[in-house]
Formats: sequence, structure tokens, C-alpha cells
Amino acid sequence: MDEPIWTPDMALGVPLMDDAHQALAQQITALQQVPDEGDFDAGLARLTEALEGDFRAEEEIMEAINYPAIRSHREQHARVLATLHGLADGDHAARRRAVELLLPWFHVHLETADTALAVALQVAGVRFDTGPQAAADRGA
Repeated sequence: MDEPIWTPDMALGVPLMDDAHQALAQQITALQQVPDEGDFDAGLARLTEALEGDFRAEEEIMEAINYPAIRSHREQHARVLATLHGLADGDHAARRRAVELLLPWFHVHLETADTALAVALQVAGVRFDTGPQAAADRGA
């Protein structure tokens, strides 16, 4: 595998996001090692659920700070989820290929969209040890 799973320089300085991103990268990598005849389909379902949760949390944060790039960021999330949800049962080749492409996409998304969001959070003065509700409570 050419892509690193997670390195310290991938951290955005937002523990809520960094913890989720590290866990997702590890989950993607672990799923890549599962054979088709193993629990691959169940692992893909768990990964999809984890991505839905992570994307939902990010989108709540973006809403809380009235993030100007929320639409494009949301569209990136939606495209990934639509692809994963659209994979046909029993098409192991397509499912495997989708998982292979997920880690490189994840790294690009992290370096671009999520980095921009982290900067916006810093500019908005959102405390990084809190979730979206605290930002909304402050009127951010």
C-alpha cells in the first residue's frame, strides 16, 4: 500500500476531527486486508456507517459556524456515500475497488476540504475540545 494510514502531519489540530479521521483511516486499511470470503461485506457496512457519522458531525460543525464552503464540502461527502450505497450486493470486485479508492480520496479530502474547515474553525474561534453544539451556543 502506497498511502500512509495516518501520520502526525495529517492532524488538523481539531481533536474531534483528528480522532475521527485517524479511526477512519485505520478502519479503511483494516477492511482492505479482509478477504472477500471473510467479513468484507459486514466491514464495508460498518465503514459506511462510520463515514456517515463522521460526515454528519463535520456538517453540524459547518452549520454551527455558518461555513461558507458547506455546500461543496457536503457534496463531496454525498458523492462518497452515494457511491458506497450504490454498490451492488455480490459485486465483490466493485466493492473492493471502491474501498481501494477510498483511502486516496480521504487523504485528498483531508488535505483540502477538511484543512480549509479547520482554518475556518480557528478563525471563528471555536474551541477544539467541543462539538458543534458549543459553537452554536456561542452564536458562532
